[in-house]
Amino acid sequence: MKMDFKTNKYIIVKNVISKKFANFLFEYFLIKKNAVYFMYKNKIIEENSIFGTWNDTQVPNTYSNYADFSTEVLLLKLLPLIEKKTKLKLIPNYSYVRVYKKKDILKKHKDRDSCEISTTLNLGGDPWPIFVEQDSKKKIKVNLKQGDMLIYRGCELEHWRDEFKGNICTQVFLHYNNINNGFKNLYDNRPMLGLPYFIKNNKTI
Repeated sequence: MKMDFKTNKYIIVKNVISKKFANFLFEYFLIKKNAVYFMYKNKIIEENSIFGTWNDTQVPNTYSNYADFSTEVLLLKLLPLIEKKTKLKLIPNYSYVRVYKKKDILKKHKDRDSCEISTTLNLGGDPWPIFVEQDSKKKIKVNLKQGDMLIYRGCELEHWRDEFKGNICTQVFLHYNNINNGFKNLYDNRPMLGLPYFIKNNKTI
């Protein structure tokens, strides 16, 4: 099958970032996860979305982090590549990281409006395929190596991961909207990149 985003609504891009850089981010989020857990457990700081959470409703009890500064930079730096691969003019919305653990499951779902064009980028760990469904009869299994990315129409294609048999797998998600469509959620309705999700344009700080 020809890898054409317009036709298939997804495309796999190899070696989006180098293995060296992917591994740097992989190790960074492992250190961050462990340090944040220590600070929460010992009540050094209160639990908050800025440092990350284990309360993600999609994958409970697994560390996730909305809009880490490092991945917000990725959101911008990879924008030209993603526009080239999709042949769309895009606006950046937000980044999100999960450090998956053994037996995690990502249930079948579609993404919210700020994720019209979604990506998942493998930062490292054990292999764990993601599935996308173009229609009720066509399931595509995608295996990403470290540094590889899947770009897909997150609001249109159902996607999921079956039970994780490995020990750890870290993925960063970068989300965009087509500037020519109805979604106008620049920075996920935040005043700027790098802010937590609860600081919105209409909120007085």
